[in-house]
Amino acid sequence: MKHSITYKKSQARDRRRKAIRKRLRGSSERPRLAVFRSAKHIYAQIINDENGKTLVSMSTISKELTLDPKLKKVGQSFQIGMELAKKAKLAGISRVSFDRGGFLFHGRVKALAEGARKAGLNF
Repeated sequence: MKHSITYKKSQARDRRRKAIRKRLRGSSERPRLAVFRSAKHIYAQIINDENGKTLVSMSTISKELTLDPKLKKVGQSFQIGMELAKKAKLAGISRVSFDRGGFLFHGRVKALAEGARKAGLNF
């Protein structure tokens, strides 16, 4: 027997996001690296949930970063991860908890994580 409940993609992602956030809290010792992916852009920020402050942020629309227009979105995500990790190092952050925001860990989300790891963030 099939279930009559059908999930839209956004509802399924929201369900996964809430399940992840139940377990994950960013602290001052280990802030949360939150990722949001839209159709065109990717956004990442490092958040201290204890006082609700964003410590470092980076996205494909950041004015401080110029991306190569020939790069595909996965390549851009890798660059965003690298730049975010560099900014985090300058802010004195070396360890984070990775919050994929309900997105599956492949493609652009995975590329961002790999870029951040390569530039020295531990998670």
